[in-house]
Amino acid sequence: MLTRRHIRIKVMQSVYSFSLGEEKKLDDETVFFKESVAQSFNLYLLLLALLKALKNFTEEQLTAYEKHQINRDENFQKLTYLSKNKVLLFIDQHPQLEQHLKNKKFIRWDLEFTFLKELLKEITSADAFRSYFETKEPTPKEDLKWVMKCFKEIIAPSSYLYSYLEDHQLTWIDDLPVVNTFMMKMLKQLDPKQSNTLQFPKPIENLEDLDFGVSLLEKTLSKDEQLLKELEGKTPNWDADRIAKLDQVILKIAIAELLYFPNIPTKVTLNEYLEIAKDYSTPSSNNFVNGVLDKLVREFQTEKRMMKEGRGLL
Repeated sequence: MLTRRHIRIKVMQSVYSFSLGEEKKLDDETVFFKESVAQSFNLYLLLLALLKALKNFTEEQLTAYEKHQINRDENFQKLTYLSKNKVLLFIDQHPQLEQHLKNKKFIRWDLEFTFLKELLKEITSADAFRSYFETKEPTPKEDLKWVMKCFKEIIAPSSYLYSYLEDHQLTWIDDLPVVNTFMMKMLKQLDPKQSNTLQFPKPIENLEDLDFGVSLLEKTLSKDEQLLKELEGKTPNWDADRIAKLDQVILKIAIAELLYFPNIPTKVTLNEYLEIAKDYSTPSSNNFVNGVLDKLVREFQTEKRMMKEGRGLL
């Protein structure tokens, strides 16, 4: 589920956290990093649970109509239509998902009544639902098409969802784009008639990626003083303590990768950290980081300190 870039971002978060804390230990930060990686799967479960909760809340609203003998208006018709969506029904009744959620007691969308109510209202009043509603007897493919559109255009961009994630697990905010992308890919190939099409991936399929992240984190933290010295004289008019903290963290990790990871091409390292700087630091960080790393790479090559293995790695 997670890419190498996402692993690098999580390393950046851990190094930044370590740099702000007092009396922190390397082992503790390594544990935090691994937990942060595992939390990406929990976010995936949380989003699936939200679709399940939406289905259940729809059923509850229909029950309220019956119990209180409310006039069956257009809203009732829309809720009835929504409750029959084959994809939502498939997710709601999926036994493996149910088992995962039982083991994750922190996932309690049923307590978010206001959010579910507003979300359902927004969904049923959207143009996309109106077109879907007019289908009358949708096929499983049409049900799926609407669920994907609903997730992409209404659920994923929800400001309430963003605030909820920020309050419950800060690392989820950075995981969200990756997990949303995986959700869309999963939904695209989902078949309500085949249980195994609802995927439950490991956060990292390739253990080498996790080992890379742990090694990069440990190398950056254990060689902090040496990495800072590499920056001396490479930042004109800027003392080390005047460089933006996050830029300094990004540069230290990039230097560690350049010097201590011979199997990773130089161009890959440069491109990755320039993109991370652009997305996570100040508006001018991209140019600043690019300038510093460019000087460092030339120096490392001249001094033969950056020994890359294999063809084309420089």
